[in-house]
Amino acid sequence: MRIEFQSVMAALAVWRLTHLLSAEDGPWQVLVRLRRLAGSRFWGELLDCFYCLSLWVAAPLAWWLGGTWAQRLLLWPAISGAAILLDRATVPVQPIYTEDPSQPTKG
Repeated sequence: MRIEFQSVMAALAVWRLTHLLSAEDGPWQVLVRLRRLAGSRFWGELLDCFYCLSLWVAAPLAWWLGGTWAQRLLLWPAISGAAILLDRATVPVQPIYTEDPSQPTKG
């Protein structure tokens, strides 16, 4: 396989695994239980942060795909960054401002 194809597949895999671990319930609520068990310390914060978690998920794939240390060090943030871009493209952005419906409008 060519490195470009492998990199694309790695980015998709990192996005999928990171999304699964950080945002999905999983079968029989397994992942929800895992996040609760992790608590609010290092592991819990890691599972709550898509950006942080994508770095950790991308590390073994970058190690596996890269042939040299330089390639591995460049692939690591590249694969994580691609997964983050995929996440931003697929997750709707929450609006910064919303109107409070309980307040009457002036008019």
